[in-house]
Amino acid sequence: MKRREFLKTGAAGVAAIAAAPGGPAWAQSTTMRLHQFLPPPAVVPSKILKPWGERLAAATDGALNIQHFDAMSLGGRPPELFDQARDGVVDLSMTLTGYTPGRFSRSEVFELPFMMTNPVATGLAYQQMIEEDFQQSEFSDVKILAGWVHGPGVLHSIDPITRLEDMAGKTMRGPTRVINKMLAELGAEPVGLPVPAIPEAISKGVVNGTVIPWEVTSALRLSELVGNHTEFNGTEALYTATIILAMNKSQYEALPDELREVLDAESGANLARFASQVMWDQDAPARATAVDAGNNIIQLDEAEVARWKAAAEPVTAAWIQEMEDKGIDGQALIDRAKALIAENSA
Repeated sequence: MKRREFLKTGAAGVAAIAAAPGGPAWAQSTTMRLHQFLPPPAVVPSKILKPWGERLAAATDGALNIQHFDAMSLGGRPPELFDQARDGVVDLSMTLTGYTPGRFSRSEVFELPFMMTNPVATGLAYQQMIEEDFQQSEFSDVKILAGWVHGPGVLHSIDPITRLEDMAGKTMRGPTRVINKMLAELGAEPVGLPVPAIPEAISKGVVNGTVIPWEVTSALRLSELVGNHTEFNGTEALYTATIILAMNKSQYEALPDELREVLDAESGANLARFASQVMWDQDAPARATAVDAGNNIIQLDEAEVARWKAAAEPVTAAWIQEMEDKGIDGQALIDRAKALIAENSA
């Protein structure tokens, strides 16, 4: 998968707002609490959310501040994060939509097997579909500041997985309902677990491996727990997962206009692009850690990948039928997602 540089932010636009003649006087200061499930050294909190918060503070001369609460430090479990933002327990939360299975059906289109070709283009496509549809439908209870995806999903296992048949009998952790269905079609026994539970599950033999992007492995020290990593060559990735930054709707609407203008400029497509790019960029150093440890990096060739694609096809067909049963045109969502990914890849 060819890496391209998509990294842009809204910083210039925000600076122009703040520096314009007669620009806003920050009459009111606001501090918002952001809750999420990853440990502080992980890429999302350390390299995405905290820099984003710093940009907000800088653009508003300290009038808009984010307090970061990592690793579920305010209590609850990862599947509860969306509702914490909805209910005003916190002001903002970052979570995977798939942590609440079946609740955000439309977002699942981006998690279908081999849908993603480029994480930044896919993240931007997801953000566009949020703005076109999902905000008004499945996210109507909150304000979604941004949605994005991580880099290519990789298999990390105790035993080497060099061909499709090697998945038979393996107990594999997956993050979401759709991805667990894919693992089952590929021959494994899926176990749904959030990211923080992975090290203990592997150490205790609950699972034989996990699917996860490279960038998360460093914070989990996963290269010390498994010795084999299986990558998929070709234009499409095995999978990705959808990530959202949700804000309490009343808190968003109560912001002074000038602060909301800055928040909007630093969020949306700008944050989706930034977050996807950073996560993708951080795959390389995490992969290098596994190489330096002497771990076995397995790269499936295109012929073998084609076998996995064929095996995973029933997942997409079943999802389209499930959407139809819910009154949702799943095929239309697939077509729109693919068109936007291609458009953003151009």
